[in-house]
Amino acid sequence: MRYNKVFGYYIEISKANLRLVPPEYHRKQTLVNAERFITAELKDYEARVLGAEDNRIKRETELFVELRRRLGGEARRLKRVALALARLDVWAALAEVAAHWRYCRPELTDAPVLHLVRSRHPVIERVLPPGTFVPNDLSLDETSRVLIVTGPNMSGKSTILRQAALTVLLAQMGAFVPAERAVVGLTDRIFTRVGAVDDIGRGQSTFLVEMHETARILHRATPRSLVILDEIGRGTSTFDGLALAWAVAEHLHDLEGAGVNTLFATHYQELTALTRLKPRVKNVQVLVAEEQGTITFLHQLAPGAAPQSYGIQVAKLAGVPQSVIRRAQEVLENLEAGHLDPLGFPKLARHRRRLRQDASQRALFEE
Repeated sequence: MRYNKVFGYYIEISKANLRLVPPEYHRKQTLVNAERFITAELKDYEARVLGAEDNRIKRETELFVELRRRLGGEARRLKRVALALARLDVWAALAEVAAHWRYCRPELTDAPVLHLVRSRHPVIERVLPPGTFVPNDLSLDETSRVLIVTGPNMSGKSTILRQAALTVLLAQMGAFVPAERAVVGLTDRIFTRVGAVDDIGRGQSTFLVEMHETARILHRATPRSLVILDEIGRGTSTFDGLALAWAVAEHLHDLEGAGVNTLFATHYQELTALTRLKPRVKNVQVLVAEEQGTITFLHQLAPGAAPQSYGIQVAKLAGVPQSVIRRAQEVLENLEAGHLDPLGFPKLARHRRRLRQDASQRALFEE
């Protein structure tokens, strides 16, 4: 017994056995070495097999339509149940996290303030070994609108900025927060300028993307916002970057005469001088311990400005060859002494004046 799409099911009998074919068999096709037959019983079986798929689809459709009709009649009740279960799921998850990781209930206030005691990052503390994450205190209020955060790379500046923003977000969604105590002023927006990305498809450099994001912040921030800035101005020349960072910090300090709560992480040590010009700017630093040219990150936030960025020490930790580290230290000492290079280059100030005098640039496409 065989099957094909033309004849359906049939019985194929070789030439040698044709004499045994029963009379109720009906010849369907003759081949060189065999003939094909069908029977009434076989056609009935074929009809039932081939019709089974259609019957299955038809029955499933009937059952589905009936189920849909019954559920449709209960749609409003089912939606209420689903919403209640969804809320319970969120509340239970937040409660479990708060209980297990010792979160506190934040105090919400109408004043534009942010006071955190032993604040932690809700994600990073989970991936570190228990008890190793270093909590920090942080305070923003009418006397300290802008905090200039200095310290070396890898010291934890970005983590402190992010955990402050996440704490505000968690508090305003009704969750407990990772801290021992938190006073959170109602905030209309959280603005962030963090990380380095470019958009090659649109022809936008890392610096241009950074400036687009900075412009959006400056146009939209209000005294009720929280602004997180990480390394503004690093994608251009030192003087241009510093000038832009300085002006951005002043703008946020002076916004509508009240300022906007801002955490500004930077390697521009010159920005720490803003505290002498703007009363609501404060300096904070992430502490490191230095011993014989080697630094240890303490991840502890403290008042004051970091004495330096420790870039060469961080490069040493990263495995940069010792010969490069020694040469970088020599160049740094010459720069700090006022020279560009130990090979007799002019004094830095005189060199800068000459650069400004020769600053005119020829057009790329001249007549």
